Amino acid sequence: MSRGLRVEPGSGAELRSRNADDHAGLAGKAEARKELAQLVDELSLLHNRLYAEASRSLLLVLQGLDASGKDGTIRSVLTGVNPQGCRIVSFKEPSATELAHDYLWRVHAVTPLRGEIGIFNRSHYEDVVTARVHRLVPKSVWSRRPRHVREFERILSDEGTRLVKVFLHVSRDEQRKRLQERLVNPEKGWKFRRSDLDDRARWDDFMAAYDDVIGQTSTKWAPWYVVPADHNWVRNLLVARIVVDRLRELDPQLPAPDPSLPDLTIQ
Repeated sequence: MSRGLRVEPGSGAELRSRNADDHAGLAGKAEARKELAQLVDELSLLHNRLYAEASRSLLLVLQGLDASGKDGTIRSVLTGVNPQGCRIVSFKEPSATELAHDYLWRVHAVTPLRGEIGIFNRSHYEDVVTARVHRLVPKSVWSRRPRHVREFERILSDEGTRLVKVFLHVSRDEQRKRLQERLVNPEKGWKFRRSDLDDRARWDDFMAAYDDVIGQTSTKWAPWYVVPADHNWVRNLLVARIVVDRLRELDPQLPAPDPSLPDLTIQ
């Protein structure tokens, strides 16, 4: 179901050639919402088994430019999972303690426990892409970080965490509309920051950086998927398909019941 979205190892993301307005062959909103509801139910079932199994985990990494729909994706796709076994982490500016460690230290500390689904709303990729675009560190530093990230993710994979990395690909025009809506909608105004405009002015730089980094870090053990995000209903369904497909591959199993239970009678 994710054919065409997945970035194969050794190939580039080619973001400029991808249509953020694409409907991905979906029939329409009504059918998409119906399928999404079914996938949300299946995701809940698979997550329950993953939690009960308690030997593996899944990490969903969501990246994208401002207003690409990361929050909305989480609300729509993960709505049915058990909060006890799900953690959402959003990385802000690092604290003094975090800055005193290597840049992956704070990331490793919040990766999902066995049995959990973890969601990174932005992630360690900010320390590669944003650090590069805003020149927070010299090229000699940010250029080696994709290699660090590949090996870090290899460790997670080897230890039982299935990684699913999704870039929500929004067009520049759609971003403009969504940022403008934040200015006029009282319920969304709190999301707007003047720094959003600074990043928007660096659109081409961000696209080039993401192209490079996605191409360098899409691996067999931690592949990237580029999801068209101009339409919320398309974005939500495609991400749900990807996550459920990966959980099906994991095929989590419920623990075997205690053999003495069939003879137990509740008084």
